[in-house]
Parts: sequence; C-alpha cells; structure tokens
Amino acid sequence: MAQLVREVMTPAVTAVHPDASLVEAAQLMRAHDIGDVLLSEDGKLVGLVTDRDIVLRAVADGVDPLSVPCHSVCTPEPVTVGPEEPVSAAVTLLRRNAVRRLPVVQDGAPVGMVSIGDLARAQDPDSALADISGAAPDDGPGGAPGRG
Repeated sequence: MAQLVREVMTPAVTAVHPDASLVEAAQLMRAHDIGDVLLSEDGKLVGLVTDRDIVLRAVADGVDPLSVPCHSVCTPEPVTVGPEEPVSAAVTLLRRNAVRRLPVVQDGAPVGMVSIGDLARAQDPDSALADISGAAPDDGPGGAPGRG
C-alpha cells in the first residue's frame, strides 16, 4: 500500500499564468480532461481555478469569460501537500478543508495533484470510489472530469 503522496499523485500538472482568461483555463481543462488548472507565476503556485469556480464565480454572474482573468475567480494560496508527506496527511487535509483535490508542491513549485480518487485507488482499490475514479471519462453530456 502507498505510504507517500508522491506514490499516489498524478505527476503532470496543468498550469496557466494568473492573467490567463477563463476561456484558456476551460480549454485546457477540456483538452486534458481535468476539472482544475493551477495558477503559476515564476514557477510558483499562486492559485487554483476549478470548473466550478468558472461557473459559479463568473458565468453565473454573466461576465465575459474571455475578458476575465483566472486570478479573479481562483482560490488564492490553495491548501497544498508535499510529495514526501504521508498519504494520511493528504487525507486529513482533504477532509479538514472539504476539498477534492490538493496541489502537490515542492519548494513552492507545483509537481503534481492528488485527488480523492487517487487516494481511493491507492488505499482501497476495491471501493466504489476507486472503481468510479478509474473509469474512462465520458465525452458525452454529463461526463465527469478525469482526475478524481
């Protein structure tokens, strides 16, 4: 069983500059089949924007997603975990902060993401959540983002 975050995290990160438009972030989410994009400036994590942020903090208010920068709707300074932290620390952070994903950061730089689905697959591969998280994404209406 995995003991460290680096053993369960998704090592690839998708990041944009904080001034990137919401459309650019949404297009990256679609292209990579993910539900969040990290905001990075000078190689350092400065925020996180999710598909939900775009919908609730921008589209629902009727703003033009081409003219709104990601930093205006993001979660600044998101809760993070280090790659050498125990998996139990990630579980505690997810639970305590009521979030589904954590950026994995080393020396301020994003190096991966860990999600509830990643942890379910690592800790209890026979669970319903692990099964759902491991399923191929659906490109049709209602399809879920690919990263847990």
